[in-house]
Amino acid sequence: MAAIPAVAPAPGLPPPSPPMEQPRRRRPCVLFSFAAARDRFLRHRFFSAGLRPFSVRLPSPAGTSTVVHLWAPPLPARRPVLLLHGFGASATWQWAPYLRSLLAAGLDPIVPDLLFFGASSSTLPERSETFQARTIKAAMDGMGVRRFPVVGVSYGGFVGYRMAAMYPEAVKRVVLVSSGVCLEDQDLAAGLFPVADVGEAAELLVPRRPAEVRRLVKLTFVRPPPVMPSYFLKDYINVMGSDHIQEKTELLFSLINERKLSDLPKIRQPTLIVWGEQDQVFPMELAHRLERHLGDNSRLVVVKNAGHAANIEKSKEVCKIIVDYFQEPDSSVSMGGRRGSSADGGKF
Repeated sequence: MAAIPAVAPAPGLPPPSPPMEQPRRRRPCVLFSFAAARDRFLRHRFFSAGLRPFSVRLPSPAGTSTVVHLWAPPLPARRPVLLLHGFGASATWQWAPYLRSLLAAGLDPIVPDLLFFGASSSTLPERSETFQARTIKAAMDGMGVRRFPVVGVSYGGFVGYRMAAMYPEAVKRVVLVSSGVCLEDQDLAAGLFPVADVGEAAELLVPRRPAEVRRLVKLTFVRPPPVMPSYFLKDYINVMGSDHIQEKTELLFSLINERKLSDLPKIRQPTLIVWGEQDQVFPMELAHRLERHLGDNSRLVVVKNAGHAANIEKSKEVCKIIVDYFQEPDSSVSMGGRRGSSADGGKF
């Protein structure tokens, strides 16, 4: 495997150690686990697409540890694109359907697990999206990737937006999919969301029981599965959703508590906003609010017949929107005021 060049670290962090091949995590032995089988299948899709798992161990204060697990090409990326997942399982579950199309378009996906998801972890007490952004930027430095666009889904969009604000010299363009970065904590009390407070939001997004998973799926999909047996849901929770529950809950509290639009920086990079028309988690009002906040440097595309999980429910359409956007020349991507919609089989 070719050596990955070293680059300057993110401000405020010492140089990260070289990335290491990441061994497979061992799961507890059970008779048969559908979730574990699907996890293996999705990992295989990443391998077959030519990506390999790495761990980047970042320098931390004595007695602490921060490790970012990611998937990346084994050779230095030609046209890297950073893909950031949302709440839920690890990155492989959310980005596997996108790999082939991105690679065919000449893009090299770099797909990390955000801290406290998948195999990424930290013993540091920080929980803000700023900490996530700083950590992912340091991991990109460790992989020798200097400049890149970022695509963030839901919570991943919060992290991607913060990266664009903190590192404008590194982040070229931004795509935000179903990402309510313009929300305010007062929106919960105002009834904009299906939850009334941060605690209820944590129960929804970090489910521990089958009934909570059912509620989450029904809220995020326009056409949820008609039958969701408790056995399968318990299996999913045990295999993919039982790690770092406390830390994930703290991430949500840090994200929402005392959040104000007036504190949100206005990023300067060209930004594509992609939103499911029937999103119940982050309603369309937040998409329009974000478009107003960014002004002429942004463009909104509405995906028809899709909810918050538009990236999964309409993965082919959302992937085409992203690829088409990255194929546009730099001179045209910042044209504001353009809006589009995507329907089944149609162009936006």
